[in-house]
Amino acid sequence: MTGMFVTGTDTGVGKTLVSAWLAARWGADYWKPVQSGAIEGTDAETVSALVPACVIHPSRHVLMQPLSPHEAAARDGVRMDLTDFTLPATARPLVVEGAGGVMVPLNDAALMVDLMVRLGLPAIVVARSGLGTINHTLLTLEALRRRHIPVLGVVLNGDPNPANRRAIERYGAVAILAELPRLATVTASALAGWPAPALALDASSETFR
Repeated sequence: MTGMFVTGTDTGVGKTLVSAWLAARWGADYWKPVQSGAIEGTDAETVSALVPACVIHPSRHVLMQPLSPHEAAARDGVRMDLTDFTLPATARPLVVEGAGGVMVPLNDAALMVDLMVRLGLPAIVVARSGLGTINHTLLTLEALRRRHIPVLGVVLNGDPNPANRRAIERYGAVAILAELPRLATVTASALAGWPAPALALDASSETFR
């Protein structure tokens, strides 16, 4: 199995839409290990609606409140541990979506980035295109690299900003896989209109290039 972990520079940056887009492009399965905010709906439901053919693997923890995973778990009376999480079995590529950014806590000791280390997948970073994204993106890249997590590239969401793109490429030493425009209406057909990522899945070797 080959796969990638879709993380973000913050919450609400478009991880779920990017995950759906990648799943559609690569015929991949989808898994959200930790879902918080389920009282408002789940990201798996969004992906399923946008990519009906996608196989959705159930989240290991589904938490009700739209809060950081550690706080949502505490309010639900749930204790999460890294040993709770194992990649689901599949013969297809797997898109794994994180919750929040890489440094959000899961429990008293572990962060989302520690779960990424445990799962052992390369990362795709989703970031906003506008003001503030340089700092947030570079900090996210630094946190991933400090833990030796391979980074496949960055996806920028929002209005094109050539200066920010150049800065992230230069100072982050990273590839921009796509610049995705805002969608007036989020539908399967609108998602299909996004460009292909500058990253190909090599089916013969189950690796990215």
